[in-house]
Amino acid sequence: MITSSVTPISTGTGVAASLPAHAATAGEPLPFRLLRLVPGLLLLAAVGFAGKVIEQSIARYGKAHHLTLPNIEYVLWAILIGLVIANTVGVPKIFAAGVATYDFWLKVGIVLLGSRFLLGDVLRLGGISLGLVAIEITLALALMHGLGRAFGLKPKLTSLLAVGSAVCGVSAIIATQGAIDADEEESSTAIAAILALGALSLFTFPLIAHSLHLSDHAYGLWAGLAVDNTAEATAAGALYSDVAGRFAVLVKTTRNAMIGFVVLGYALYWSSRGQAQRVGNKARFLWQKFPRFVLGFLLISLLASVAVFTKPQLTALGNLSRWAFLLTFAGVGLRTNIRELGKQGWRPLAIGALGEVAIAAITLALVFGADRLFHV
Repeated sequence: MITSSVTPISTGTGVAASLPAHAATAGEPLPFRLLRLVPGLLLLAAVGFAGKVIEQSIARYGKAHHLTLPNIEYVLWAILIGLVIANTVGVPKIFAAGVATYDFWLKVGIVLLGSRFLLGDVLRLGGISLGLVAIEITLALALMHGLGRAFGLKPKLTSLLAVGSAVCGVSAIIATQGAIDADEEESSTAIAAILALGALSLFTFPLIAHSLHLSDHAYGLWAGLAVDNTAEATAAGALYSDVAGRFAVLVKTTRNAMIGFVVLGYALYWSSRGQAQRVGNKARFLWQKFPRFVLGFLLISLLASVAVFTKPQLTALGNLSRWAFLLTFAGVGLRTNIRELGKQGWRPLAIGALGEVAIAAITLALVFGADRLFHV
C-alpha cells in the first residue's frame, strides 16, 4: 500500500483492530460504535465479492468458449477494485471505520488458517523460517541504517524505516515510534515509504517467481521473508497459489513474533542516549508488543493436530479463513491513496526502495539455498 486516508492501524501487535479516531467517541454506547462499522463492512464485502465474481466469470467464459485465459485470482481483483474506488471517487467518512477493520479480519484469517497446518509442520518449517528470519532481520537493519547514514536521513526516521523493513511494516513502525519518542511526522513518512513498496510487491513478486519457476513452498517462504506488511505478504502469497499463500502467512507470522525483541532493543538504545523513556519491566514490555494472533494461530493448529475438529469443521474453518481474507484484500485497496505518495519527499522512498530491492534479492538467494538444503 501507499498511504491511507484514515488513521493507520497495526498489522502485527494485537488481535483487535484499532479504529480511527473519528470512529467513536469515548463513552459512546457499544451498539452505536458497532453500528458505525456496518457501512464499511458492507463495502469490504461488496468489493471482495465483486473480485470473486470477476474471477469466476472469466473462468466460466473461457471454459464456455474453449479459450485459455489467464487465471487472475480474486485477490488481485479485490485490491484493484478497491484501488480504483479509493483513488477516483474516494472513500467517504461513513465507510472509514468499517474499512479500517480489515486489519482485524486479517488476524482472524491467520488464526483460522492454523486449522490447515498440523503443529508438526508448523514447528518443522518454523525452525527453518526462524533461522532465515533472524538472518533477514539482522541484514535488513544493518542495510537500512547504512543507507540512512549515506543519504543523511534523521537518525530516528532511519530507525523507523529499518524496523519497518526488517520486521513487519506499519505495526513495527507504530510500536517503535512510541518506544523511541519519534515524531509523528517521521512515523508518517516511514509508513508512506513502506506501504508504497508493499503495493509494488503485489505486482512484482509473482512475476519474478513465475519467471524463476519457484515452487509454491519456496515462493511462500520468499514472500513471507521479503514483504513487510502482513496484509501485503498474505496477498502476495495468495496471488501465486493457495499453498504459497498459506506458507507466506506461516513465515510472516514467525517474523511478526520478533517485533517485541527488536522494538525493545531500539527502546534501550535510544533511552541510553537520553532521547527516549527508560524501559522498566522488560518482560512486560515484550508481552505488550507480542502479536497475540500468533498464539491463536498456534492454538488452532494444536487443536487440529490432536483431532479436536472433525473434517467438516476443518473445512468450515478453512472457508471462514478465506472469507476473512476476502475482506482483508478489499481493505488493502480501499486504504491505498496513491496521490499522497508525492507529499512524503524522495529520500525516504529512495532509501526504502534501495533497501527493499536488496532485501528481496538477499532473501531470494536464501530461499534458493534453503530449498536446495532442506527441500522446503
